Formats: sequence, structure tokens, C-alpha cells
Amino acid sequence: MESRYKLTRLIRTQSSEIYLIWEGDRRVGQADVHYVHDTIHATVIFEADMTVGEEEELLAQIDEDIVSSYLPRFEREDFVAHVFRGEEISRYTDVSGPMDGLDDDEEGEE
Repeated sequence: MESRYKLTRLIRTQSSEIYLIWEGDRRVGQADVHYVHDTIHATVIFEADMTVGEEEELLAQIDEDIVSSYLPRFEREDFVAHVFRGEEISRYTDVSGPMDGLDDDEEGEE
């Protein structure tokens, strides 16, 4: 069965990963997953309105596709997910030059 959501890994370290969540060509969220011994913690930020059923479906997919590949349910103590609703309003980078999406009109505004 094909999954409704596509999880694209953005960053991976020894103890954490960051995934962008896509529904078709629309970005609907981000998941930050942290591995701490036998407990896995996740922060999931939805950028689109989701029903409780859609939220549960996505969390189950994160568990199946990401978390269980690190530590199966029968071997781990817990999988804890904190779910938020938000939107990206800005991005900071050390690289010099204009930030993506910053319009000329916005440069002088506070």
C-alpha cells in the first residue's frame, strides 16, 4: 500500500533526524526525531490543517517508516511525539546575502 505522505530526510546525526513531510507536492510539516537509548522523542509541526484521523495516520507512518527502523516496538520503552501547528515565517542562515523569500519591500520594515 502506498503511503499518503512522503517523508524526506533533511538531516541525520547519530542521535537525531529531521524530516520534511509532503502530501503530493505540498509541504505539510516537519518532524524532528531524537533517539535517546530505548525511548524515541519526536516534535511534529503541521503547516496545514489536519483532522485527528490524518494526524494519527501520519504519526503511524512516522512510527513505521522511521522510528521502527531504528528500534522496533518490542525493543523500545516508548515513542513520545509532541504535535504542534505552525508556519515557517522566516529562516536564518550564516551565509551572507539575502534570505530566500525576502522581498525588497520587507527589508526596511520591522
